[in-house]
Amino acid sequence: MSFSAETKNELARITSDNDNCNIAELAALVRLSGSIQIVGYKKLNLKITTELNSIARKVFRLLKQNFGINTTISVNKNQMLKRNNSYVLMVTSEMGAQKLIKDLGILEPGDGFYPLNKVPSHLLKDDECIRAFIRGAFLGGGSISDPGKNYHMEFVTNNEEFAESLQNLINSLGFNCKIVLRKNNYVVYLKESEQISDLLSIIGAHNALLSLQNTKIVKAMRNNVNRIVNCETANLSKTVNAAVRQVENIKFIQETIGINSLPENLQEIAKVRLECEDLTLKELGEILNPPIGKSGVNHRLRKIEEIANNLRNK
Repeated sequence: MSFSAETKNELARITSDNDNCNIAELAALVRLSGSIQIVGYKKLNLKITTELNSIARKVFRLLKQNFGINTTISVNKNQMLKRNNSYVLMVTSEMGAQKLIKDLGILEPGDGFYPLNKVPSHLLKDDECIRAFIRGAFLGGGSISDPGKNYHMEFVTNNEEFAESLQNLINSLGFNCKIVLRKNNYVVYLKESEQISDLLSIIGAHNALLSLQNTKIVKAMRNNVNRIVNCETANLSKTVNAAVRQVENIKFIQETIGINSLPENLQEIAKVRLECEDLTLKELGEILNPPIGKSGVNHRLRKIEEIANNLRNK
């Protein structure tokens, strides 16, 4: 199961005794996953479709608990491309679909069929209702990427005005979500891990939040280890290349003017380097008598390199 589906299953299990919050959550869920069907003169059906049975059960419960509507859940089996089954709830005109749609702030009240394309502010009685509405929007048309791959949380709607209204609602809580047009849909999205974490906390997805934070910590540790390994590898390569160059310089001097022609202090370090090609500068200095520091060894080897380069130029 994907991280997005696990998050939705967690959110679908959240229950509340606050009728206002339940209606706000159902309103957002229906807005993003429902469709209205005209079945006759002034007759409407409401069809709600989801790929998760946990969400279907939640919609069923909220309809019965808050509106006294007993509907059924049917399963559509998808044979193409091994896609998941979809769960469909149908509220017919006889069940009171028209009144339900208007109570949820999707159509204007009255006898007409005029859509309301903004977040129904009259349903958002308090902060808890706002959190419930955003949770319903995520259940109806949201998704979140696996944090092991990237950080991305989004809400998909086919109405630009509603997308802007939802964006403003979320941003009023201190977020910075944006909108992008994808095919024929408007996508309200967040990409920063900290903001996604905060929004998961607000809508009640605490297990998903912990999972995201754990993944983030593991990724940070892995990146730190890789940085350390890369740094050590680079330093090791640099040390090895320097040692090879030093040995080549000494051998060149040996084949031309001879090591014994060098000053005594350079003779000493040259002979030790030839005998111990794999030692570091610090280790070379400790072998000498008397021992010298790393900078002293480096200074002598640089002198040898200058002599070798002068011989090559001649």
